[in-house]
Amino acid sequence: MIEAARVRVVVADDHALVRHGFRSILASEDDIEVIDEASDGRDAVAIATQEQPDVVLMDIRMPGMDGLEATRLITADTRLAHTKVIVLTTFDLDEYVFGAIRAGASGFLLKGVEPTQLVSAVRIVAGGDALLEPSATRRLIEAYVSGPADRAPSATRLPDDLTARELELLALIAGGSTNGEIAEGLFISPLTVKSHVSRILTKMGARDRTQLVVMAYESGLVVPGSHADT
Repeated sequence: MIEAARVRVVVADDHALVRHGFRSILASEDDIEVIDEASDGRDAVAIATQEQPDVVLMDIRMPGMDGLEATRLITADTRLAHTKVIVLTTFDLDEYVFGAIRAGASGFLLKGVEPTQLVSAVRIVAGGDALLEPSATRRLIEAYVSGPADRAPSATRLPDDLTARELELLALIAGGSTNGEIAEGLFISPLTVKSHVSRILTKMGARDRTQLVVMAYESGLVVPGSHADT
């Protein structure tokens, strides 16, 4: 029997106790391996480049190179296309977190997250389901897309070759719908939804569903406040 590969994780935080705490929680799982720790963004980038982990748990506020810049560098590196970043923060409506998500982070977690939620988040992101806590992520995006002009992100233009069906799916993704929910609502198969999502990602040059949500709001396809929290 071939043993399934374990999810390889790097933990980046400037507080040793936080790093060790996350390592202890994750190391107790048979399918997860913490391969290294980093105390700042520069170390996180160097380790990620060398080790090419599946997931980086990235503290957003660190001295020297912070988690925002480190996330930008990791997500921009084509050699790390499969490496996902989960941002760690002390409060969810954090402009730094929004910047990291725009830069390609797959989602965020509060540092006070329950151990079971941390483990689940790592597995979800490693498995390719990028959007964590859809309602919280959506609140964060809405807060900054609809914020003051001096901090509002620049508008995103959607590709002209997106079909009407793909635009419909993009709006549903931005609302936090899963592939299964989309398939049920549109009376199509989950495999068809997956194919549509794959084409949307390619056309929009996005790493994952989280970036699709950001782009949908920035383009004006989805209006802040148009979706009720779930």
